[in-house]
Amino acid sequence: MWRIQQLKTFRHVHFLNHSMKKIKLLFTLLFLFLGTNQILAQNVVNPVDTNTYVVIRNNGTELIGKIISDDGREVLLESKTIGKIYIQKWDIKSITVFKPENVTKTGEYREKGPFTTRYQFTTNSFPIEKGDNYAVVNLYGPEVQFAVTNRFSVGVIATWIASPIALALKYTIPTNNPKWNFGLGTLLGSTGYINQGRGFGGLHWGMVTYGNRLNNITFSAGFSYLKTGINDNQNLYKPGTYAAQQDPMNPGTYYFQYYFPYLEKNSSPMVSAPIIGLGGITSVGKKASFVFDAMLLFGTFKSKSYTQDVQNYYNTTTGQPEYTVVSDPIETGTEKIKSVNAVIMPGMRFQKSENKAFQISLAGVIGKTDGVGYSFPIPMATWYFKF
Repeated sequence: MWRIQQLKTFRHVHFLNHSMKKIKLLFTLLFLFLGTNQILAQNVVNPVDTNTYVVIRNNGTELIGKIISDDGREVLLESKTIGKIYIQKWDIKSITVFKPENVTKTGEYREKGPFTTRYQFTTNSFPIEKGDNYAVVNLYGPEVQFAVTNRFSVGVIATWIASPIALALKYTIPTNNPKWNFGLGTLLGSTGYINQGRGFGGLHWGMVTYGNRLNNITFSAGFSYLKTGINDNQNLYKPGTYAAQQDPMNPGTYYFQYYFPYLEKNSSPMVSAPIIGLGGITSVGKKASFVFDAMLLFGTFKSKSYTQDVQNYYNTTTGQPEYTVVSDPIETGTEKIKSVNAVIMPGMRFQKSENKAFQISLAGVIGKTDGVGYSFPIPMATWYFKF
């Protein structure tokens, strides 16, 4: 009986020991599993950052390098110029990924920004990226440009009195070679409340750009048209029969009177002009760029001409004027008038930050219309604002 009880006790202890071993093995495997997951999670959440960053401090100082650590209060940056440096978070204005294409010819780094998509008046084939909307303030009026997608943008251009006003559309076409880009543009405008909105016009063009956003050149070609709604009046005599008028200063003396009232033939000619454009920009310093913009317009418009017959009749006895007969006007033909105009706009752009820029252009027009030459300046000052 004692042996049976001892055997039961032994079996019970053996079972407990065996169960404890299994529990220990289970806990060991669970610990290893959790530890491995934690290590993997750390590797996923905190992968090795190989990017190079541009850190701009509040005083405008730019530092380029790799971020070693960021504990939320300060950043440890290993810069290319002064080595490792701790920067307090409150002293950092922005941190962006370094992009080699944003390095100027002088070796300085500049953010590209939305202003790099245009020159003075014309644009290039680089897109306004979504979120990089911007406004323009000129001496003649305001302008806004919105990115609908990364390749399509919509803008509104106007004067300070909102007339005339134009809708601007732009679509960009990139290629496998980042230095070659294509684009299409359209301007559709109206005279607004000026002249009761009877005037309208448009400009449609295509363009090709070579280079990067900081240094590029663009060739464009298009077709423009304009109908101002302003009448090209030709004073004609109103058809009819007019009796001779007696001269109050000389009684018994008569003279012909048919000059008034006038009959006005009104026409607003459509002016059309093929356009060739050339624009370019090149960086000349950390914050400055030289901008060149030029357009050559070959304008043509037609002007109708009229004639009418005027017959004076005299008294066969006295020889005094009796009456005048004015016939209906007859269209004799259409005169085609040609003009050539060159708009040249060299200037300088100063960009202190990605969000603001100022540009001044010494623009001018040189042209000839119907054999008559002329030239006049159009100085421009432009402010750009990103929003």
